[in-house]
Amino acid sequence: MSQTETLIETPEGRGPQRVDRRAFFATTIGAATIGAGALALTAAPAAAQAVVSEVDVLNLILNVEYLQANLFAVATGGTVLAAADISGSGTAGAASGARAVSFSDPILAAVAREMAADALAHVRFLRSSLTSNLVVAQPAIDLGASPTGAFSTLARAAGLVGNGQAFDPYANDDNFLLAAFMVKDVAVTAYTGIMDSLTTASFVEAVGGMMSVEAHHAAALRAMLARKGIATLALVDASEAISNARDALDGATDLDQGVRPGTSASGAAIANIAPLNANGLGISRSRQQVLNFFYLNSGTVTTGGFFTAGVNGTIKSTATS
Repeated sequence: MSQTETLIETPEGRGPQRVDRRAFFATTIGAATIGAGALALTAAPAAAQAVVSEVDVLNLILNVEYLQANLFAVATGGTVLAAADISGSGTAGAASGARAVSFSDPILAAVAREMAADALAHVRFLRSSLTSNLVVAQPAIDLGASPTGAFSTLARAAGLVGNGQAFDPYANDDNFLLAAFMVKDVAVTAYTGIMDSLTTASFVEAVGGMMSVEAHHAAALRAMLARKGIATLALVDASEAISNARDALDGATDLDQGVRPGTSASGAAIANIAPLNANGLGISRSRQQVLNFFYLNSGTVTTGGFFTAGVNGTIKSTATS
């Protein structure tokens, strides 16, 4: 198996504490690129456009769901989303570079198929929740395995592959599991982060329901990584390295966690399936932090990474002002 198809174990995952590893990634990356019924939402009045509306945050989440839906659809079925599911305003683009995975683990394959179906349902629900003139089109999405692609760029930042090398998410079960982990944890925090922007009761309920599904998905992936990591420690190390690479993109606060278990006071192992803060609450990212990750850039940008021409909609920039 070639180096681009095999997980390359990184000793950094067994090294210093997370705060030290995170500082390393921040120094290395710096500010440069690392590569159910319609709610009939309407646009806010022109005078209120300076304030982010529910339509705006809904469209931001739709961009993320376009990415996920295509990733899992192609990996499990070989085809991208249909034209009827991706039209809308803004600059339309293709989801390119993904291919079907020859899964050897039937459980992982079944879970990936469920995630494909759920992500498509989210896309269709979000689109139906907006009037036709407000829904954004799918932007250009990079899901490829080339050395210059988004997955490879993130994998290099995490030390999974070397300089100039490619990370192929579709080569085998382990690589796909890591690729899904790269994006799914961030999707959960994106939903959590937009909840305070919602005021319509029916919308809060609907987005809360989608957030719950995303959390179940992420937990399933984290559980599989932890279980497979018992025999293949490199997977646990890789999750920690990916976590630190993600953390280096979204600001000074250490938000992210891999799946390395901890220990109780008695010395028993404690799994880390649910990444929580000290109060036992789920991790949240702001809209800008979500875009910093998907653009693979810790600076102020409007394009890059997985969204090569940027996302569609009002919320495009990683700037916080």
